Amino acid sequence: MTDSEFFSDKKALFHTFGCKLNFSETSTVAREFARKGIRRVSTGETPDIIVVNTCSVTEVADKKCRQYIRSMVRKYAGATILVTGCYAQLKPDEVAAIDGVDIVAGNDRKLLLGEYLDRWLAEKRALSEVTPWRRMQEFIPSCSRGDRTRYFLKVQDGCDYWCTYCTIPQARGRSRSGSVSQLVEQARKVAEEGGKEIVLTGVNVGDFGKGSDENFFDLVRALDDVDGIERYRISSIEPNLLTDEIIDFVAQSRRFMPSFHVPLQSGSDHVLRLMHRHYDTDLFRRKMEKIRATIPHAFIGVDLMVGVRGETPEEFDNSRRFVESLPISRLHVFTYSERPGTKALDIPYVVDQAEKHRRTGIMLRVSEQKLLDFTRSFEGQTRPVLMEHPRRNRPMTGFTDNYIKVEVNGATPDMDNRVVNVRLTETVADGEEMRGEVIK
Repeated sequence: MTDSEFFSDKKALFHTFGCKLNFSETSTVAREFARKGIRRVSTGETPDIIVVNTCSVTEVADKKCRQYIRSMVRKYAGATILVTGCYAQLKPDEVAAIDGVDIVAGNDRKLLLGEYLDRWLAEKRALSEVTPWRRMQEFIPSCSRGDRTRYFLKVQDGCDYWCTYCTIPQARGRSRSGSVSQLVEQARKVAEEGGKEIVLTGVNVGDFGKGSDENFFDLVRALDDVDGIERYRISSIEPNLLTDEIIDFVAQSRRFMPSFHVPLQSGSDHVLRLMHRHYDTDLFRRKMEKIRATIPHAFIGVDLMVGVRGETPEEFDNSRRFVESLPISRLHVFTYSERPGTKALDIPYVVDQAEKHRRTGIMLRVSEQKLLDFTRSFEGQTRPVLMEHPRRNRPMTGFTDNYIKVEVNGATPDMDNRVVNVRLTETVADGEEMRGEVIK
């Protein structure tokens, strides 16, 4: 029996935790399965294979993954459970010990699971023990279409920064990336499929091209010339790698949208040094002010961590005051979680859980006010919105060029995946969303 004959009647359920990079890679795994004849399970069907692509950024993330895996074991007792991703990479033995898990494949083998399925077939379609793999691979490109209209293009993987609180270098390996020509070809395929927007994803996208004669700015310029793609967004870029030439290019680009996502992590220089970050608050402020001066309407999202080891009350106050003074649009606030094997565990000052919770609440309120002020400033303006397919019994929505979510009155289903001009009429949901109307 050939692979296609054996797998042709099999159905797979895919579930992804974590970052956009994970979603992109899950899509690649699903395509490899489809080439073998394994199709995605439809509503109401029972899967033969369940692939869980995990995250391990915090202990809470680990817990959510475990809970989901156990729920799938209970619900689909006869299915083969395959666990991959960062949790599987960092704690393979722990994952393997979950009753009902059949296969553990870390990030080092995630995009080679098609190869694993061949082995599974060769071993009479049964695996007697869970086999965690640890060899980190070279860069393998992946691109996925999200639930809406956006595609997520993986341009880089891994990280060489080794921040003291982070396990990503252990989970993802060294920094590596594709070539400009390789990724331009991926973008062209998206255009051929009718895709309008691509989000560039990676662990450290600004590190693209490390070890070669190409860099991230080369990639940005080349992608800007791909016909058919109307929008690009940079998912997240380190402030020390966000060059002025990139900001200036986005300001005049035909296709790169005026939205930025930049990790700060702390507004305290002392804490940034403890974290081994590659910048200080002065550099970060200059980057934010450069964006705001060059692209006044740009959306600027900023990652912030609270309650890390070494963040005394004084340093937290420094961080809060610094963040309040920045010309940004919103914060993505993360509560620090202890991760085994990280250098942060050697830092003596520990913030207790109650205080972490209090500080998180303070920073979330700062974020809410900044987002509300940002969205309200666009009331009455007309901006281009990429419309998304309508949800049942709900108005159509989409995102403006500067990443404001809009519920659009007067939109019709034929506008799905099209950019239309929308007048923004009012801010709702504390700034999380706006309402607007189509300009005929």
